[in-house]
Amino acid sequence: MAYNNGYPVTYPQMYYPQYQPAPQQPVAQQSTGIIWVQGEAGAKSYLVAPNTTVQLWDSERQSIYLKSADASGMPSIKIIDYTIRDQMPANAPVSAPTNAPAYATKADLDTLADKIATLRADFDSMSKGAKE
Repeated sequence: MAYNNGYPVTYPQMYYPQYQPAPQQPVAQQSTGIIWVQGEAGAKSYLVAPNTTVQLWDSERQSIYLKSADASGMPSIKIIDYTIRDQMPANAPVSAPTNAPAYATKADLDTLADKIATLRADFDSMSKGAKE
């Protein structure tokens, strides 16, 4: 217990002004979500967080860079080149694929079945001759 020779301990009132932080300006974010870079060098220098992929649009050519980083943060880039064309006419003919599979007809299947039956009969006769 502190002794003060019988007099009450008084302390002068100290004025501490209330700290009020300055209001922060809102940060303008990109509304389009497109990240523009200047060339392949700009895409290579763009930092990507681990386990994420970002699309980087080239402002100098018609390319899109897909930059990814694995769990350890090692980056990799895939480059997509695109071309801009006019709209396709509504009545444009759609071409059939050139590598369409060729189908066998019923006659082809019947011929194949006859050949298999002949080969099976020959095999059975050869196997009976080997047993005797």
